[in-house]
Amino acid sequence: ELAPILSDGSIQLRKNAAKSYQAMESAARQSGVVLVPISGFRSLTDQDYLFFDKKAERGQVAAERAKVSAPPGYSEHHTGYAIDIGDGNVPATNLSQTFENTAAYRWLKENAAFYSFEISFPRGNKQGVSYEPWHWRFVGDRNSLETFYKAHQLKK
Repeated sequence: ELAPILSDGSIQLRKNAAKSYQAMESAARQSGVVLVPISGFRSLTDQDYLFFDKKAERGQVAAERAKVSAPPGYSEHHTGYAIDIGDGNVPATNLSQTFENTAAYRWLKENAAFYSFEISFPRGNKQGVSYEPWHWRFVGDRNSLETFYKAHQLKK
């Protein structure tokens, strides 16, 4: 069910999400905005590395690390519907809250919904996850909606 969004196949999303992301990236480029995919689908092994190895490098306890990186099995990236996006014109803001000051973020805020993407972790989100202006999820088909909105109902 996964499809590449980069020509080298290094970043993948589920087929519907990939098609929609590519259309969104193309539309942004026509507006002079360069959206850059940073991370898409992640396996449990990928998430193990990010959660455990990066946590150890930073000297963080698990609860602290979980605010910025989900434990293996709990990441939206496992679904194939989540993507981290950067601004190709300001790569220094990638994976940083300063991404919210870029043209890419402003474009996403105004246009992502037309391509069935929404920000996953806005400020003050109910999940208690740190604000991640670069992390977006596809909610444009039945499976993606069920995946994300059933999880929201469980949190209430």
